[in-house]
Amino acid sequence: MITISGKERKAKNRPENTYSLIEKIELEDLDLFNRFSGTSSDMLNIIETQFDVNISVRGNVLLIKGRKEGVGNCAGFITDLIKLYEAKADISDNELVRLAKAKVKDPKVEINSYIYDPILITPRRKIVAPRTVNQKRYVDAIYKDDIVIGIGPAGTGKTYLSMACAISLFQKQLFDRIILTRPAVEAGEKLGFLPGDISQKINPYLRPLYDALYEMIEFEKAMKLIETDVIEVAPIAFMRGRTLNNSFVILDEAQNATNEQMKMMLTRIGSGSKIIVNGDITQTDLPSDKELGLVTASEILADISGIKVVNFDRTDVLRHKLVQNIIKAYETNKISRISKK
Repeated sequence: MITISGKERKAKNRPENTYSLIEKIELEDLDLFNRFSGTSSDMLNIIETQFDVNISVRGNVLLIKGRKEGVGNCAGFITDLIKLYEAKADISDNELVRLAKAKVKDPKVEINSYIYDPILITPRRKIVAPRTVNQKRYVDAIYKDDIVIGIGPAGTGKTYLSMACAISLFQKQLFDRIILTRPAVEAGEKLGFLPGDISQKINPYLRPLYDALYEMIEFEKAMKLIETDVIEVAPIAFMRGRTLNNSFVILDEAQNATNEQMKMMLTRIGSGSKIIVNGDITQTDLPSDKELGLVTASEILADISGIKVVNFDRTDVLRHKLVQNIIKAYETNKISRISKK
């Protein structure tokens, strides 16, 4: 149960026509209250920053102080947030910021409209769902189109969401196989310099795909599917000459694919298949004299029916909150260097 009360008062050291408001939100559910006020929670700090208010805790009561408009909007946001938690929603700090920004922009918006349907529930009961507008566009495109190109910085969920879609659609028996591939190019290294047989050589390059796979499906089941080639994980060079029918194909780290590799990969698509291409064009390891196949493909294929290009930006980053700031700093540095030339 939530109890909300408030009173208006004239603000100190402000013009006569300026008022502040104190809003009280009383929570009887201790677990819900701890989500907001627990020692490990940054939730109140995030909310304070977004709504420009001060929130203090007294017993099981949240006291919101600040300008009238900000306090009222903040109280409405917290009320909506509590309802989401009562519905067992799992909200990250990055998602909290996104929802708060939406509420600041439009106080009448119901933030539950920004919580999207789940794609998959992992063996550890984690709900996998899009959490930003661009992620929702990306997932919708995967369901609708046969070829989807996702471009954006690390941490925007491209690999994770495409893997979740692959597993979900495979479990619904809409595809016979899942094929995970990527260029075996990293910081100028060559496969021949690595120890071991071909399997041991390529495994480090494919580790991010394995990591996502093992989170989405039980390890033993995943290993059995890999052993029987129902799930195939291989470098892009292994795709040449093949026709991939009834397959869900994910080409990851595509910023390291040349024009020739990209054309070869996209033309592998067969009957009843999808190809999802993901990459971050700011982190290519290709030699400077090589054109990025990802850029070329996104430019020349965007207007073809059945192909969708989805662009992500730093606001879609759902890793540690510092990642967005790191990306922004590098973008600013790049612009500064260009302007000095």
